[in-house]
Amino acid sequence: MPIRRLLLLFLLAVLPPSLRAWDYEGHRIVNQVALASLPADFPAFVQEPAHAERIAWLCSEPDRWRSSPDLPTRHYNGIDHYLDLEQLEEAGLGAATVSSFRYAFAAEFAAGRAAHPENFPAIDPAQNSDRTREWPGFLPWAITEYYGKLRADFARLKVLQEIGTPDEIAQTQLSIVELMGTMGHLVGDAAQPLHTTQHHNGWAGPNPAGYTTWKGFHAWIDSGFLNKAGITFASVRGRVSPAQPLSLGPVAGGGRDPMFAAAMDFLLASHAVMEKTYQLEKAGQLNHDQRPADPAGTAFIEERLLAGGEMLGRIWLTAWRATPPDTYLRAQLLKKAAAK
Repeated sequence: MPIRRLLLLFLLAVLPPSLRAWDYEGHRIVNQVALASLPADFPAFVQEPAHAERIAWLCSEPDRWRSSPDLPTRHYNGIDHYLDLEQLEEAGLGAATVSSFRYAFAAEFAAGRAAHPENFPAIDPAQNSDRTREWPGFLPWAITEYYGKLRADFARLKVLQEIGTPDEIAQTQLSIVELMGTMGHLVGDAAQPLHTTQHHNGWAGPNPAGYTTWKGFHAWIDSGFLNKAGITFASVRGRVSPAQPLSLGPVAGGGRDPMFAAAMDFLLASHAVMEKTYQLEKAGQLNHDQRPADPAGTAFIEERLLAGGEMLGRIWLTAWRATPPDTYLRAQLLKKAAAK
């Protein structure tokens, strides 16, 4: 076996789980797919080369934060990258009914965990310095919160385009670029089925189907196999579907946010193909041997990257079209102009 390949397999086995997600190239593909999906009526500045490159580069910003030595930063950021859906059921909760408010859900989950201790093994404090092991993850909440921030900036931009200064417009455009690029990482994570499950890095617990328990499995999908298959934006560009806005209903009973419901539905769709990931590995179609990348495994990974990028484009487009101008800001700017 070539030394380079041995080194890759070694790194996949020993890198800590907190460093694993789609690698930079995979997340970059997701953001590029989203940009390619946008219609002509979306603000054109995002397609300007410098802005488009910034959006693509920011694809891995939340992963870069994971290298922080500061435990509070690792605590809040790390648990935004996933949701182990099985833990909801183990706590007596359901994906269709949990609160869309992050801290209300945290209280619900803590109560459910305390009520069902038989479902939650004791946590080793030595493995929990960042205090993340108590939680199942907060990925759909993080996506929803970024959507709200993006809407706020679009609302401001729509006013500034009418009565703002060029500098105010340019600065707001930069803020929008930052939000679009960074939130792309989270939507990309949601498209990766292993970010939706307790079986995130090899099958955990009872394993009647005999799926792999290899601790390098997650990283192999995200970087090793993706690179082996030579998957790039160019290889999927021709299959990008034009973005359509999400059909978001009104706020549901209990204040359940419609974007949160859409984000959760997307996670559930990814979770529905989670076991297929293991089936492909068992069949040798996500192969980590010397054979060329299997076409079935390649098609599966490309489909998940496209799903993430297309969902991201739909979220961006919905944020733009569904957001009215900020009437308070308009009134304040008009008052300021009249006082001059």
